[in-house]
Amino acid sequence: MTAKPPPTSTAFLLAALGRRARQDVERALKPTGYTLRHLSALGHLLREPGMSYSELGRRAGITAQSAQATVRQLEERGAVERRTDPGRGRTAELHVTATGQELLRAGRDAYADVDAALERVLGKQRRQDLTGLLLSALPGGSSGKD
Repeated sequence: MTAKPPPTSTAFLLAALGRRARQDVERALKPTGYTLRHLSALGHLLREPGMSYSELGRRAGITAQSAQATVRQLEERGAVERRTDPGRGRTAELHVTATGQELLRAGRDAYADVDAALERVLGKQRRQDLTGLLLSALPGGSSGKD
């Protein structure tokens, strides 16, 4: 008697595809010297200027200390500016600069390249269907298509 292969796990496939997409985006960002963590921080700060380190950490799913280290790197590269004086007990108001917005454009381009590669494999309609399914599976997601 031949054993049937185990059913394919959707969660495993999503994790594998996510890992591949992340690697592709990281590879595209490598010449800039930035990472997805930098891109994520900039995206959060652009959507909500003035966010604190603690709030940024919560939104990005990292510790406040990791958020501070990431923002420090972004500040050193001119991608983020702090509009309040640093110091104990003060909330830093963090804002994305023009340099940071350029990085976000590079990130959007990298994501678009990954989407285009996926579309070459799946075709436009199936990629749009997949996007809609994934959106509906996210908390608060919709079934809208791009």
